[in-house]
Amino acid sequence: MIFIGGYVSASGVGLTCPDWPLCPQGFLPHEDFIIEYIHRSVAATTGLLVMATAAFVLKSKDAPRGMKIASLIATGAVIGQIALGAVVIVERLHSLLVTAHLGLGLVLFSMVLMTVVYSHRMPAKMAVPAVRD
Repeated sequence: MIFIGGYVSASGVGLTCPDWPLCPQGFLPHEDFIIEYIHRSVAATTGLLVMATAAFVLKSKDAPRGMKIASLIATGAVIGQIALGAVVIVERLHSLLVTAHLGLGLVLFSMVLMTVVYSHRMPAKMAVPAVRD
């Protein structure tokens, strides 16, 4: 997401799709704003995956406390990114808002990374057993 957002910003297409959350033609992308459409689609998918991960982590009795905290912070960051992304579009790419959007994206990335690190530190006995013939 950071790479795609950086590309959107550097290529100057951040306002090619001036409406939020959908572009003027709705769910169907138009070639004039395909880059911004891809950014929003990948962001929506990423947000759903982060929230689903948090739900599974919080439901798990075996997940360590730090993993649960990192996952909750990641979920909060996703919600913040959605809101901030909307404000960035409405306010026509104000530089402070774009910078805050990037900063919150770095927090989100860090918390997802911490969740992954915690998952790799969990004992192997908690892994799902393989199906045998």
